[in-house]
Amino acid sequence: MITTANRIFVHEEYAEQFETNFRNRAGLVDGMPGFIANQLLRPVNQNDPYIVLTWWESREHFEAWVRSDEFKLGHARSGSLPKEAFSAPNKLEMHEVLTDTSRPDLPVEPRGGAFRVH
Repeated sequence: MITTANRIFVHEEYAEQFETNFRNRAGLVDGMPGFIANQLLRPVNQNDPYIVLTWWESREHFEAWVRSDEFKLGHARSGSLPKEAFSAPNKLEMHEVLTDTSRPDLPVEPRGGAFRVH
């Protein structure tokens, strides 16, 4: 299993619109093979980023999502806020799950190489 964390730095005056956009997202990822869950975490400290967390059964499932037509459609609206809404570039992180207390029998994700979006 893997997780991805997309850290998105949003200026405070655009926070409400960013949250609304996320609530009204296309949701195409929800039906993808290997997709487990998606969460949007709101920062409590000023200047900290929002974090979009996703969980996937495997890295292969996530990479298939990134290459899919659904990914392109799902992200087509991501440019709906102006560039000045963001205080820094977003940062995508991928982590391999080694242990999960809710799933003690979970197989360890094989160690993979670096992930590059494009």
